[in-house]
Amino acid sequence: MTHTIGIDVGSGAVKTALFSFDESGTPQWLAKRCERIRRRDPMSLAEEGRDGVLADAGLAAGDVDYVATTGEGENVKFATGHFYSMTTHARGGVFLEPAARAVVDIGALNGRAIYVDERGKVLSYKMTSQCASGSGQFLENIARYLGVAVEEIGPLSQQSQNPEKVSSICAVLAETDVINMVSRGIATPDILKGIHLSMASRIVKLLKVTGIKDGIALLTGGLALDTGLLAAIREEMVNEKVNVAAESHPDSIYAGAIGAALWGAYRYQRLNQLEAAAA
Repeated sequence: MTHTIGIDVGSGAVKTALFSFDESGTPQWLAKRCERIRRRDPMSLAEEGRDGVLADAGLAAGDVDYVATTGEGENVKFATGHFYSMTTHARGGVFLEPAARAVVDIGALNGRAIYVDERGKVLSYKMTSQCASGSGQFLENIARYLGVAVEEIGPLSQQSQNPEKVSSICAVLAETDVINMVSRGIATPDILKGIHLSMASRIVKLLKVTGIKDGIALLTGGLALDTGLLAAIREEMVNEKVNVAAESHPDSIYAGAIGAALWGAYRYQRLNQLEAAAA
């Protein structure tokens, strides 16, 4: 039995996933942890996540064969290896939804569309610019200004009757747009739906550039469970005549950590094979 841990250190949260693999290599997801950073030290949270999943599974640190990090986790001292976040989100996305042929990772600071095959191999990708107003942090800032809890964003957006689109791709200018909307008396649901539609428009354009023609696009990252954003993306898919089904998964936020754990198991197996061949 092989055990691996994947740790995804993001800009807003640290996600941890623990897997076991039998002799045939079949993975079993044993435990998971997610800790919002909130000005805390991400490296300490990575250690807490590792200890937490081990405790949940009744295992000790010595039982783990490989600890793989991704995202901003290069400096996690106890890690065995590190993987690029695009490859881990791709692999984790296909694990969660085997029919997925694209993974849309929408994190705290940026978003990206990744075109994948049935194994989770990256075929092509496209990222948003760093200043784009299509990120989780931007949406949280707007919600705070509007006096709305993060978990209320999606349901409120879906109540909109007359959405007001945000035109600017710059987060600073987009926030100014929102302030002007409030002063004009635009309803909160209409503001949120407008933001969602603006974000969705960019996401769908990213998807089109990757080359995907059909199948499922799975949302991952911190905004994957925003029901308002998912609904807006589906609307934009229809408007842009993109024959792709946008979906989410209850564990979408763990895609990077899952992919890291799975790639860690693959690398561990390959290293063992190379050592055996050398011997």
